[in-house]
Amino acid sequence: MERLTLPSGIELDVLAEGPRNAPALIFLHGFPESHRTWRHQIAHLSDRYRCVAPDQRGYRGSSKPQDVASYTTDKLIGDVFQLADALGIDRFTVVGHDWGGAIAWGVAMMGQANGREPRAVIANAPHPIGFSRLVWENRHQRQSSQYMRAFRDTANDDLVREHGLMGMLLKAFDGQAITADTMEPEERAALLADWQNRDAAFAMLNWYRASPLYVPALDEPYAMPADRAPPVLPPLTIPTLVIWALDDLALPPENLDGLESLVHDMTLVRVRNCGHFVPWEAPGPVNAAMDVFLDRTSA
Repeated sequence: MERLTLPSGIELDVLAEGPRNAPALIFLHGFPESHRTWRHQIAHLSDRYRCVAPDQRGYRGSSKPQDVASYTTDKLIGDVFQLADALGIDRFTVVGHDWGGAIAWGVAMMGQANGREPRAVIANAPHPIGFSRLVWENRHQRQSSQYMRAFRDTANDDLVREHGLMGMLLKAFDGQAITADTMEPEERAALLADWQNRDAAFAMLNWYRASPLYVPALDEPYAMPADRAPPVLPPLTIPTLVIWALDDLALPPENLDGLESLVHDMTLVRVRNCGHFVPWEAPGPVNAAMDVFLDRTSA
């Protein structure tokens, strides 16, 4: 790990492995994890690619500003490009999961415009246009997204102060653990320790609190109001691999419906019998899909 200071003043702890002159992959983890989300992919790919995996702002030892405004999407996307600049990387492939995947959609759209992003890999992270509509119109997705309302509710802050992030997770998910049995015991222990850092806990929740996405309550109408229209975004035209675990309790496969109209050069790989944390729950299928895609789309 090395620590980099970005022009914004944000400091990130970053893992960088692989040949410096190899094609670069920038891995973005999701909530509530760290760069370790990608441990299997980096081990598999770092002989051929320059693999860069930061602990994103708010996580672990990286900077953890406590104000919500520090976690707006533009700043999180900006971190990725500033990180690439700090490492002397001009062109790179972004690889994202969960919240990291949400940021990867934005990085890919900006990267295709400025020529820095030749391709993208996104795992179990819905496209912002489709998802903003689905939480209104799809009962399954709305029910699965109610935890976001709990994360945004500052009335729960005392619970976080007393018990760390685990207190919030147990309340939001009705006492169910979000770490699967397939996680190695040492990885689970490290993750639980990370969740005890109160500054990190609030910083992680601020990713949700800064988002413009509105998740309606279960008793609100199941139709998108005119004043809640999805964001206007350009179609993604660069080659994009979408990996989707079909047993994701938070993000059902309906998120894939109509995706081909938003991503014009899409390779879709469905992973069966796997939950949300597909990079480490099913590393074999993820690695295989990335191998085929990266080989096929190499410059």
